[in-house]
Amino acid sequence: MSEPTPYILVLYYSRNGQTAEMASQIGRGVARVAGIEAKIRTVPTVSENTIASLPPVPDVGAPYATRDELANCAGLALGSPTRFGNMAAPLKHFLDSTGDLWLNGKLSGKPAGAFTSTGSLHGGQETTLLTMMMPLLHHGMILCGLPYSESALSETTTGGTPYGPTHWAGTGAQNPLSDHEKTLCQAFGQRLAGLATKLAD
Repeated sequence: MSEPTPYILVLYYSRNGQTAEMASQIGRGVARVAGIEAKIRTVPTVSENTIASLPPVPDVGAPYATRDELANCAGLALGSPTRFGNMAAPLKHFLDSTGDLWLNGKLSGKPAGAFTSTGSLHGGQETTLLTMMMPLLHHGMILCGLPYSESALSETTTGGTPYGPTHWAGTGAQNPLSDHEKTLCQAFGQRLAGLATKLAD
């Protein structure tokens, strides 16, 4: 029986579709690396009292992630819109349920990074990425960012940081991802997949 193909779990929460589009672009970057694939997953929303029930499969978009998919990934790209300089509650709610994976070291030594979308250009992109990295460090994951050898990082007038891909969505009509933002998302996916492949070897 053949071994299953290793995968990068691109795990995100998206409210207006911008972070979901970033996840798709990151998946394209992962696909550039031979021998590994992207598994794009989302998380369900949470209500104010966290007891909302949703169908097990969303009507549109990516399927919901399982904890097994997280435990068995070769690497992780974690994405969320910014909420006061931090990740959105649904993604944090999912991560808060992974204490047993932390206890057993299931994610230790695997590469991971973060991506985000904000309504305003200076709306907490970098702090959101940095705070999203905290649980990744607690899980023993190896952080992956974007080096300045990616020329789009120096040329962008929209989103993009060395801490990970970002998107400036705008506060009115949603801005589509710029060419630079797409380039950086794809470069991030490719870099993460390449690191996962090397670490596995």
